Amino acid sequence: MLHINTLGDAASRAAYRAKLVEYFSQFADELSADSKLRLEKNPLRILDSKDEGDKKLVACAPQMQECMTDEAKAFYDTLLNYLTAFGVPHQHNPHIVRGLDYYNHTAFEFVTTALGAQGTVLAGGRYDGLVEQMGGPAVPGVGWAAGIERLSMLIDSPARAAVPVSVIPMGADCEAAALQILNTLRQGNIPAEIGYSGNAKKRLERANKSGAAFAVLVGEDVKLKNLASGEQQDVTAEALPELLRT
Repeated sequence: MLHINTLGDAASRAAYRAKLVEYFSQFADELSADSKLRLEKNPLRILDSKDEGDKKLVACAPQMQECMTDEAKAFYDTLLNYLTAFGVPHQHNPHIVRGLDYYNHTAFEFVTTALGAQGTVLAGGRYDGLVEQMGGPAVPGVGWAAGIERLSMLIDSPARAAVPVSVIPMGADCEAAALQILNTLRQGNIPAEIGYSGNAKKRLERANKSGAAFAVLVGEDVKLKNLASGEQQDVTAEALPELLRT
């Protein structure tokens, strides 16, 4: 789920900062040690505190929407409208903040409930003021960072590969016919492999170790062997693909 918040423009942020200082100063003695430092340096970061006592104070803290200029509010409303129009599920989260002053307007996180406490897998924001603060022109910017390990944990396990069929030529003079059968099976979307070397016993042993369910024994005639039960039957090369699919 996309969690999104606005940091407003510079004027909105300055007004909000002053409002937060006024609010949290009333509870300075109750703030955690980290948040006491944040109150002096960057009060917006108190909103992101993980301390349980801070969280109780944050629940009643002023919100950015109370301090936004008309331009900043219009910017955020337009963004939310676009997300709705494009069918992107989203949730306004007023506690998403960024501690650096060059951030403005949009701050966002993609959050999952599938990973327990480590729920944020990707986060970013808009920072139109960054290039200018570094001495360059006023260039709009947006960026994000993701936790690759967390994202990989959300990927479904790959579908189990289809069990292959092992094609076994029963002698060197049968290899050409075995290759034709191998090609027929593969063209019929049946995964198949061929045992090239060793005697028939060795080739069957490798087929069993490979996890194959069936072996196609190609000699003077063609036999289909169930490697689990040991049963085998005479077949024709033409009938093999349909027989294996069923």
